[in-house]
Amino acid sequence: MSFVFLLLLLGVGAAFLIGSRREKARKQAQLQEELTRVSRTAEEDVTAFGEEVADLDIVTAGAELDEGGRQDYSRALDCYDRAKETLSQLSRPEDIRHVTEAIEDGRYAAKCVRARVEGKPLPVRRPPCFFNPQHGPSVEDVDWAPAGGQPRPVPVCAADAERVSCGAEPAVRTVPVGNGLQRRAYWEAGPAYAEYNRGYFNSYAGSGLLPGVLMGAMLFGGFGGGWDGGMDGAGEMGGDAGGDMGGDFGGDMGGGFEDGGGMDFDFGF
Repeated sequence: MSFVFLLLLLGVGAAFLIGSRREKARKQAQLQEELTRVSRTAEEDVTAFGEEVADLDIVTAGAELDEGGRQDYSRALDCYDRAKETLSQLSRPEDIRHVTEAIEDGRYAAKCVRARVEGKPLPVRRPPCFFNPQHGPSVEDVDWAPAGGQPRPVPVCAADAERVSCGAEPAVRTVPVGNGLQRRAYWEAGPAYAEYNRGYFNSYAGSGLLPGVLMGAMLFGGFGGGWDGGMDGAGEMGGDAGGDMGGDFGGDMGGGFEDGGGMDFDFGF
């Protein structure tokens, strides 16, 4: 009887081990698929930013840049190189944020170069356009909500601010989801894009320039019902998030990314 029980126990253990390995392999494959999709999205952003940097040659042609202008120009170039290099060496989902961080920083530097050439005041450092970070730094906040939601302020570029004021649809950045054949707004693309979002917006968590409700929803679970009230407490993030998010959140992000259950960026109001 003990021999039969031992065989049974060994069989159960072997089945558990095989199942565990299969589950681990499945999760690893899912993680790799997500990393590939997000990498392609980041590559699109790097390419778009590269075109902006190349345009600076035309913008500055015949112009005499002062020391500040030269520094801004160099910074834009350095950020582009850093974004390309980081993208080419991606090995972990959390590394995506370093790509979008570099793009966000470089776009501001490029905007400063243009302002100097045109003799305009340097732009205020603001979060990227919420609807599409490729639009560059935002210029103002406008109240906006998808169908059925209560309006909330979001940072937007001049073009999208005009669209919203006229009742038109903003130019939303869409990204591939699921099997890659569907596209959704990047903020609705699920936890796979958490680090992508974080690179663009996380540095504004404690600045007061990014509405706390937006920051909390982007990084901690989607707007869901919280857009109307449940996320109001995120307004306090303005003072706290800058310190806490930089350390603890970064280390924990990998789990949410891997199992797909830790974070939800669904804007299903």
